[in-house]
Amino acid sequence: MAKYDPLRDYLRKQKTDELELSFVEMERKIGYMLPKSAGLPQWWANTTDPATTHVQRKAWGDAGFDAFLIAGADRVRFKRVRSPGSNA
Repeated sequence: MAKYDPLRDYLRKQKTDELELSFVEMERKIGYMLPKSAGLPQWWANTTDPATTHVQRKAWGDAGFDAFLIAGADRVRFKRVRSPGSNA
């Protein structure tokens, strides 16, 4: 199991197209502290590249979401952009 799979699985189960999670909520789900770099917008940058080496991006992308850091709030807004597992 990859480090961010619990986040991916949680997002896949969501019925809403948008949700916000705090860093603490995400850390509880994955069982690890997020790295300090998670406070930077580029850590949350979205990609459609299936070969990405950024495991966190792969997690929410595989769940069908894009992620957007809410500056200064230690929170992230996830917005559904496609069906889970879809490459479109």
